[in-house]
Amino acid sequence: MTAAPLPDSAPARPPVFLPLERTDPRQVGGYRLYARLGEGGMGRVYLSYTPGGRAVALKVVRPELAEEPQFQRRFAQEVASAQRIHGLYTAQVIDSGTAGRTPWLATSYVPGPSLQQVVQQHGALPVRTVLLLLAGIAEALQAIHGVEVVHRDLKPSNVLVTGDGPRVIDFGIALATDADALTRTGIRIGSPAFMAPEQARGTEVGAATDVFALGALGAYVAGGVVPFGDGPDTAVLYRVVHEEPDLSRVPGELQELLLRCLAKQPEQRPTPAEIIEAARSHPALGGQLLFADWLPGGITAEIARRSELPPAELLSGPDDEPLSSAEAPTALIDAPAPTRLLAPAEEPATRLLTPAEEPQTAPATQAAPAGARRTGRWKAGLAAVLLLAVGGTVGGVLWVKNSGAKSGGSGPGGYAAEYTDRELLSPDGRYDFDLKLGKVIPSQGATWFLGHSSDEFYLTEDSDAFIAEEEQQPTPEQCAAGIDQQPVTALRFDDVPAGRYFCVRERSTHDLAIVRVIGTNPDGGPVEVSLGYYRHQG
Repeated sequence: MTAAPLPDSAPARPPVFLPLERTDPRQVGGYRLYARLGEGGMGRVYLSYTPGGRAVALKVVRPELAEEPQFQRRFAQEVASAQRIHGLYTAQVIDSGTAGRTPWLATSYVPGPSLQQVVQQHGALPVRTVLLLLAGIAEALQAIHGVEVVHRDLKPSNVLVTGDGPRVIDFGIALATDADALTRTGIRIGSPAFMAPEQARGTEVGAATDVFALGALGAYVAGGVVPFGDGPDTAVLYRVVHEEPDLSRVPGELQELLLRCLAKQPEQRPTPAEIIEAARSHPALGGQLLFADWLPGGITAEIARRSELPPAELLSGPDDEPLSSAEAPTALIDAPAPTRLLAPAEEPATRLLTPAEEPQTAPATQAAPAGARRTGRWKAGLAAVLLLAVGGTVGGVLWVKNSGAKSGGSGPGGYAAEYTDRELLSPDGRYDFDLKLGKVIPSQGATWFLGHSSDEFYLTEDSDAFIAEEEQQPTPEQCAAGIDQQPVTALRFDDVPAGRYFCVRERSTHDLAIVRVIGTNPDGGPVEVSLGYYRHQG
């Protein structure tokens, strides 16, 4: 598809895909980054692709947010909720990394401008277009509210426009930053012009809060201006709470529906289903909600332009050298290792290889055997070891040579490091560490995992553990020997304080995880570890 050429008199449009800057990571969470898509209050958004070639938008959270003690816990909870949303008018959350120093979120890539960009470039939209927008966004809210999530930040920049309808993005994530501590960072949470009165007062929010935001959004796209005026945030919020909206620039045939959405009392606002029916029954739509030829031509051309994905060469050029590992953003450190060798410019600062050792690509990760079982949350007499190995070999598999001894009952051969020094944080006991993937996941989501309660770590039934005696990282061979000679069946937090290493071995594969404890919480709160995963080459 080729975008329609612009008239000679038309102003130049800003580029859709921006080259990566020197300070940008080259990969995050196993996704190679190809271009910058934009930037917002929560972080920067990049273009990437799934292993199957589907484009995704990957958002990397700002460091100042990630450093807040409450953020990662809330972010993990909200992302888990967002992944349950499957609406046709939402951008699906497909992957995430909620732990470590740089949380990230990947959604399907939507080739369309935001409503904010549309109004800024094209002005107010026709009545038929506005009605279809309201209906499509209302259906998105049905999907969001259906899993008990509230968007909390529905605004024009969080709605993308495509040829077959709108797409709502960033649903529910606003809650992760909705804390007094975070507002002190200088990052504004929410958009006053689209906040409901109860949200502005700081009282309880619900589904009706999003309906109010939809009313304000509808007034903006129909009239070209926000309904509560511009100015300082405090002045806008005062008008939201105490004054009626100004809909003088909104076509009269839309005002009644929008005024209902903008009612001060939540119980007086229509439900999303009522909004859909009101739009369908409007004379401008003739009883049908069809997204065929529903956009002005200029917007359609913009969508076509955004559908032309950039070639891989946009990622870097001869003069575009990424930062060294010492300088690199933390997103590089948190990224899992794809099965490829590092280019010299991407090589991490810490290597397991001596100059004489040659890196070799290990075989792809194998699925757990069909008979593998997940242990119960509490195995009698066993408080299994929390297994988070320091991880993060940013891109490549490192080969660790065996000394020749058949240590650890693992047979001849060595170990291939799938990833190392990966720092992960579990917000509470409902989240485990997936040892093979190096991710934090909801409980019961992995066959080989490390879990924790309020005072100890526990493992799967098919695992053994060993605690290193000194605060020095053991080698895989030392781990294997230690598990054979000094196995442990329980690991309380008191036995593995911060800085201590322990090893976990899977009996069926002899694979190893090396874990360094960063911090535990006796009150059942967050637990942080550094994890490394080594595949046995027997």
